[in-house]
Amino acid sequence: MSISLPALPYEPNALEPHISARTMQYHYGKHHKGYVAKLNKLIEGTKLEKLDLPDIIRSARDSANTAVLNNAAQAWNHEFLWNSMSPDGGKQPEGKLMDLIATEFGDIGGFKDEFKKAALGQFGSGWTWLVMDGKKLRITSTSNADSPVATDMQPLLTLDVWEHAYYLDYQNERPGYVTAFLENLVNWKFAAANLD
Repeated sequence: MSISLPALPYEPNALEPHISARTMQYHYGKHHKGYVAKLNKLIEGTKLEKLDLPDIIRSARDSANTAVLNNAAQAWNHEFLWNSMSPDGGKQPEGKLMDLIATEFGDIGGFKDEFKKAALGQFGSGWTWLVMDGKKLRITSTSNADSPVATDMQPLLTLDVWEHAYYLDYQNERPGYVTAFLENLVNWKFAAANLD
């Protein structure tokens, strides 16, 4: 079994004007596709080729196989990212997720402030995540290809803060990109579904 590049959950231009079709062409069509292709070459003919992405990540962590870990985690992270955004995003979370946000961050504004602080504070390449850590919501950042997948934390949503995710649209203005995500794209329905 090889890992396949999943279809985007929307058209490449669906996130405009916040993320352009041109960015998606490179981010999804080159970067994500490249991670999947390289991973398949790395696992071909090994016991890993029979595993799904989380199990490949777990196995690569355990064996310190950095090349496999980086490409597998980036493939998983990007698939999770596409679902963390929606053309209909940016609205308010509801139900249990909103209750958890209110408990942990005071309100949605407090969440946005903390998420933005984490995303802007990530030095260099990486990811910012909303996760369930035990029974608590938490915002965390990971460097490079790292991810909370295959750990004790349950990822709810993520934002890619590698420059390739935003440079064509925002150049070096990461704050504008993060704000566009939080105000217009964040997919609260996806995050809520990951609570279950």
